[in-house]
Amino acid sequence: MAKACADHRLITHQLKELIATSSVSSTDPSWDQGNLPVIERLADFAQAAGFSTEIQIVDADASKANLIATKGSGIGGLVLAGHSDTVPFDEGRWQTNPLQVHEQDQRFYGLGTSDMKGFFPLAFAAAAQFDSSSLNAPLTLIATADEESTMNGAKALLKSQIHQADGVIIGEPTNLKPIRMHKGMLMSRIVVRGHSGHSSNPALGNNAIDGMHRLITGLMALRLELQAEQNLAFEVPYTTLNLGHIHGGDSPNRICAHSELQFDLRIIPGLKTDLITAKIQSLCQQESEFSGLNVLWEPLMDPVPPFEEGADSALVRLAESLTDAKAASALFATEAGFFKALGAQAIVMGPGSIDLAHQPNEYLAFDQINPCITLLSNAIKHYCL
Repeated sequence: MAKACADHRLITHQLKELIATSSVSSTDPSWDQGNLPVIERLADFAQAAGFSTEIQIVDADASKANLIATKGSGIGGLVLAGHSDTVPFDEGRWQTNPLQVHEQDQRFYGLGTSDMKGFFPLAFAAAAQFDSSSLNAPLTLIATADEESTMNGAKALLKSQIHQADGVIIGEPTNLKPIRMHKGMLMSRIVVRGHSGHSSNPALGNNAIDGMHRLITGLMALRLELQAEQNLAFEVPYTTLNLGHIHGGDSPNRICAHSELQFDLRIIPGLKTDLITAKIQSLCQQESEFSGLNVLWEPLMDPVPPFEEGADSALVRLAESLTDAKAASALFATEAGFFKALGAQAIVMGPGSIDLAHQPNEYLAFDQINPCITLLSNAIKHYCL
């Protein structure tokens, strides 16, 4: 396969621009930011690499957007995709400014260098090797909004009229190893409302913590039930249920009138998210009928679907041949399931390490730059020439 060399100065310039343009997405409004300035910079870079560009607004106040950049024309082809947002950060735990690229020890340090703004300059470098006139099928680059929070960018793509590609490479950090499956994600909460009263007489109130205790017992039983169905391709081969946050009451001498539990599930491919949520809702209804407490279950965000690409699919076979690595599974969630819903074969494969994601002192190692460009260049040749 052909090997590509990087224009280090151009990559450094583009990466510095992207990292310096903060685009935190969060379900916490105090952190949440728009990503439109990053999308506009990406559009400039894409045009310089020979793409035509479309900015797709995905929220009511026009602060969040996707970029759809296309080179060449026709049907099928290849999509290189990634998200343009980052997670919140604690600047005090960083050794350098997280919003400025710092070069040290053959690494680029900065927020999003690995997860995953660093993918885009490398994708542009690969794409710049091909003139539109040489492409027999389109090459598309997609940058989305809000992957780290609501997935609204990916959901907007499902409603758009983008063409159906033959293959999609989502450039999340996998150390350039192909990932063909990952778990889905459901984050939700249960709120229990009772009636307060003096603790000396339980009959004066209805204790929300008592009800939450019974609900947690039911969730723990559900956890064991879910563990019975396993997929040995995963390091943790079953669906997990994590109790992540709980609060209730205000004083030991008052009957608790309000309690809230937040939890998440990481769901293996093949299990139906709606069947799991139906069981949780049934637990809540049973508790309400038993105790008279007001019990509400609601998702904290729309579920992220599990993802699985067939082991014998053309894209998986190509990725394995280009990387000399067997396609594996990941515990983290991505937008791959949304691209599968658009009808394309999909794989997760990009530079950087997921172990560095969402951590202080995140970095992209220089030794992944040229191999990534070569990998993407060869994928473009396969699908677009």
